[in-house]
Amino acid sequence: MMKVVVTDHGFPDVNQERELLAAAGAQLVVAQCRTPSDVVEAARDADGLLVQWAPVTSDVVEKLDRCRIIVRYGIGYDNVAVAAARTRGIPVCNVPDYGIDEVAEHAVSLALALHRRLPQIDARTRSGTWKIVPDRPVKALRETVFATAGFGRIARAVHVRMAGFGVRRIAYDPFVSAERMRTEGVEPVSKEALFEKADILSLHLPLVADTRHFVDASRLARMRTGAVLINTARGGLVDTRALAGALRLGTIGGAGIDVYETEPLEVDHPLRGCSDALLTSHVAWYSESSIPRLQRLAAEEVVRGLRGEPLLNRIGD
Repeated sequence: MMKVVVTDHGFPDVNQERELLAAAGAQLVVAQCRTPSDVVEAARDADGLLVQWAPVTSDVVEKLDRCRIIVRYGIGYDNVAVAAARTRGIPVCNVPDYGIDEVAEHAVSLALALHRRLPQIDARTRSGTWKIVPDRPVKALRETVFATAGFGRIARAVHVRMAGFGVRRIAYDPFVSAERMRTEGVEPVSKEALFEKADILSLHLPLVADTRHFVDASRLARMRTGAVLINTARGGLVDTRALAGALRLGTIGGAGIDVYETEPLEVDHPLRGCSDALLTSHVAWYSESSIPRLQRLAAEEVVRGLRGEPLLNRIGD
């Protein structure tokens, strides 16, 4: 019987995976690996891996004797050594379509709350100050420029939702044609123009070498005064210490952050002291239905890999 290892997970159970894999003639073994050596010990003889957060490094990949597929529970895959797996002929897949609506709605919620300065007004009201205007000017939403870095599934879902508010919509994505963007009512712009024109900038990029610290001190300095930055994608896209500095100086107006370079966010991180930052704890993906959907889609991809069938979400294809 084939063997599939869940390297780690935080789900209530893995019954869906067990049933789907049993029907494909595979036994499911569940571990809670924290280190590369844990993964090697649990999965050296596995035919397939289901990975949540465990580090599947290049050294781990080299020691996988029988592995035919690795599937990451989720969209990001920076904890998996994709290049090393490719060298060994092991496909790595993610699950990019399990929480599109949830992440899009979270991004829009952060953007609207910060644009309307709701956290600041709430804090002011609770402290006993009653004013019928905000402490800073607030533009009418229909007069703003809404931008996304990236124009993939989630970014497009965010644009659909923002279109209803009548905003001008722009996007930067070097891998999507200008014609495709324009057909959806979105103006394609350069990376430089993205930062210079956006009143609200929402990040929807993968984390790779070229996108690490996509938002850094120099690009924050080019943003409009009062602009809002949203990140529900990958923590490493933003230099969060530079962001904290920009918020404290008033270089930009606000930031809604759900993902961080280091998680949990350090207790002494300067973002925690920024009143113009709305911080959530990597929850954008979540709904009561997104968890079972993620588990099912991941297991189905493993089954396709074990059977030698075409894969839906092979990274690099």
